[in-house]
Amino acid sequence: MRIDTHQHFWRRSRGDYAWLDSAQPALRPLLRDFEPPDLSPLLDEHGVSQTVLVQAAASEAETDFLLSLADQHAWIGGVVGWIDLSDAARRPVLERWARHPKFKGVRPMLQDMTDVQWIAHAPQAAMVNALIDHGLRLDALVKPPHLAALLRFIARWPELDVVIDHAAKPTLREGWQADWVPTWRAGMRDIASHPHVQCKFSALLTEADPAAVGDVEAAVATVRPVWDTLVEHFGTGRLMWGSDWPVLTLAGSYARWVSVCDTLVGELDATQQAAVWRDNAARFYALPTPAKAPAAA
Repeated sequence: MRIDTHQHFWRRSRGDYAWLDSAQPALRPLLRDFEPPDLSPLLDEHGVSQTVLVQAAASEAETDFLLSLADQHAWIGGVVGWIDLSDAARRPVLERWARHPKFKGVRPMLQDMTDVQWIAHAPQAAMVNALIDHGLRLDALVKPPHLAALLRFIARWPELDVVIDHAAKPTLREGWQADWVPTWRAGMRDIASHPHVQCKFSALLTEADPAAVGDVEAAVATVRPVWDTLVEHFGTGRLMWGSDWPVLTLAGSYARWVSVCDTLVGELDATQQAAVWRDNAARFYALPTPAKAPAAA
């Protein structure tokens, strides 16, 4: 069984998804509701027993919404929400969520901030300590320019478990000779030297030129350099698989991404495969052990 460590739901009538801007033509396929009945058949088809549901709006109300969905669906093993880590007055909200068994951590939307140094200076000690005290985690939604600041944050807080989302979004569409490459390579190497940090192998198809991921073989060739770098620095004991569904669907189907990862993960031995597909995620997010994969709804 697999664990999908990164998927989203949204109900657009809630009104707090600022990034879902209809003025951006590329996002138009996402301008509808995506909820559990849309995903559960895919999980059943591909042997995914649990998911981690990750925030998609910078609002506390959305976190409450996601926790309500988790209450209704046993296969949602955990929720990663949003809170303003720069506002110490929000600590009571964080502590309230921490009492929910499926609340696993928070994700500031760092990629959308104009201040690429925010994570290094803005989070308040009271908020970070609350995460640590309650055994919660931080998902880091970053791009290569954020890695230096994230490294300073990680070094300052060695007791806080952190996971890099989407391998820090290497800009594959620009190629491996572009300016982002040395920044990404050095940043991921340095961050991986801190043992409390893990990384998600997820969302890479949407970072590539569509022509380079049009079929499984081409997509494997495109993302293999990322995979090889992550295995080199994080090892198979600190890598976890995720889909980034439904954002994934802008570049390919759930089935295509599973097939791409089947090829790469399938080159490992059985113990390493189990680690990447599920064991690392279950340990990192403290997920329950499911009896079986979810039935389609």
